[in-house]
Amino acid sequence: MTEFLLVFALAIALGWPLGRYLAAVMRGAPMRGDRLFGLIERPVYALLGVDPSRGMGWKGYAKAFLLSNLVLGVIVWVVLMTQAWLPLNPNDIPNMRWDLALHTMVSFLTNTNQQHYSGQAQLSYLAHASAIVGLQVVTPMMGLALVAATLRGLFGGRAGASSSDALSASDATVSARPGMAGQDAPEHALSRHGRQSRDMPKQGRGDADVGNYWADVIRPAVRFLLPLCLVWSLALTSQGVPATLQGGPVATPIDASAQMAEQKIPLGPVAPMVAIKQLGTNGGGWYGPNSAVPLENPTPFSNLLETLALILIPVSIAFMVGRFTGRRKFTALVFGTMLTMSLVSAGTAVWSESLSGTSSDIARMEGKEVRFGAAPSALWAAFTTQTSNGSVNAMHDSLAPLTGLVTIGNMLVNAIWGGIGCGLQQFLVYLLLSVFLAGLMIGRTPELFGRKIEAHEVKLLAALVLLQPLALLAFTAITLAVPSITGNSNPGFHGISQVFYEYVSAFANNGSGFEGLGDATYWWNLSASLMLALGRYPALIIPLAIAGSLARKRATPEGPGTLQVETPTFALTLVAVVVILTLLQFMPVLVLGPVADHLALSAL
Repeated sequence: MTEFLLVFALAIALGWPLGRYLAAVMRGAPMRGDRLFGLIERPVYALLGVDPSRGMGWKGYAKAFLLSNLVLGVIVWVVLMTQAWLPLNPNDIPNMRWDLALHTMVSFLTNTNQQHYSGQAQLSYLAHASAIVGLQVVTPMMGLALVAATLRGLFGGRAGASSSDALSASDATVSARPGMAGQDAPEHALSRHGRQSRDMPKQGRGDADVGNYWADVIRPAVRFLLPLCLVWSLALTSQGVPATLQGGPVATPIDASAQMAEQKIPLGPVAPMVAIKQLGTNGGGWYGPNSAVPLENPTPFSNLLETLALILIPVSIAFMVGRFTGRRKFTALVFGTMLTMSLVSAGTAVWSESLSGTSSDIARMEGKEVRFGAAPSALWAAFTTQTSNGSVNAMHDSLAPLTGLVTIGNMLVNAIWGGIGCGLQQFLVYLLLSVFLAGLMIGRTPELFGRKIEAHEVKLLAALVLLQPLALLAFTAITLAVPSITGNSNPGFHGISQVFYEYVSAFANNGSGFEGLGDATYWWNLSASLMLALGRYPALIIPLAIAGSLARKRATPEGPGTLQVETPTFALTLVAVVVILTLLQFMPVLVLGPVADHLALSAL
């Protein structure tokens, strides 16, 4: 319970100032560090051949996002299939098979980090440091960029958003020196007084300017994520997490009966990868068992650091919303709703894992964190699935059935905190649906922030909502119907949970798994790759398209007849919509899986 309360308290205390700072970064406001950061950013813009001052409509923004993903995907796929012939391979790791390399590439490109391989045995140092860690830095910022563009669209585009008083004169992170925006900050920046930059290009075809994709990715990566990762990496290294490019030492096993003459201990630059995997809601670890390995998570303090990192940036983004949009009460809605769902989820997981009847048998501690206790394992499991992180400090396949139910439910919701940007993007989907349904119930025209939600937007929302059950249930049914491709270690109720969990984890861009599943096969690599893409790109682009559609509409002033969304009553309505849409529609498979598994164990 102490760690439970401490992590929440630290996340809120650190998330508030980080959210204020991140809002200034995403608004392109002049900042005291512009001269230093500009030395890094300007060469990157020049190398990419892009103009960070050029505004984009939502279609141009989406095209830039897809193009960057395509180029990075091809490069990483090639690196993984040729790593044996490349440098920085002291352990002589062979090339990856094409289907495993494809799944790994898609998994990390979608910020999922679902691993059908064991990192210490199947990836070279170069593949780890460039392909894997490189994507772990870039892809979270892509999600943040898409949600920033969506928020701009909901308020009429960058020109409309600039009229809001989102940054007060007391913002300690912003410099008020005149001329800074034109000299060291990107030219697309908004001034402290909310006026649009005079260099802002006008948009044609009625498309609102939702920002510049390249600037929205590069600025937070350079100014926010990388400095934070450096701090976390140093802290983890101080706790004994390896950070070296040397090959691992060779040890002689004490137990001669193992018939192993020697064992090579795999090391590497582990600490930097652990820092970005946790802070970036990535989840892919250096070692196959992830943070259950003492080398990735050696001490109680490292466990606290890594648990805190799971939710730190998602909490910061919740605090960012109000300052970024100019609606401080909007932060209360987002943060309050997410915090309520998080407390319920984490509390249920801790109870199920450490206090319920199915957790009392010592034999059921197999696969759980015996160094720190069952409760920290449950807390980690709850946070890692609330945030689409997917890292583990205990095997989820060994969790109590109801804890497994909590983790699956978290991933189905995918907006309790969610991934960086992706969680807020999914939250906006639920918000739009709730506004539409609430408007119908009270007989008012559904509108959000003064813009009407009409048939076109509702059709896009409906397509996005239906995609999840159609994809998850169809692939789960096909896999379970063909035992030769299923690969589960338990053909009973738990086996249903194993298969369903794998697809839910891929679709939610989470990456964790029930590790009794034999998933390094052609079927699992290819089907999971498709699920990864279906869960990532529509969920990011469709809300952006809806925001672009709303931005073209004339905003009407809010009045007595306007539906107020920033109220406790509406927050409860939103939570009800989330429960109905994401949990009740999957009730049959949840009953056949974790619920039946729990009842079977309780009867023993």
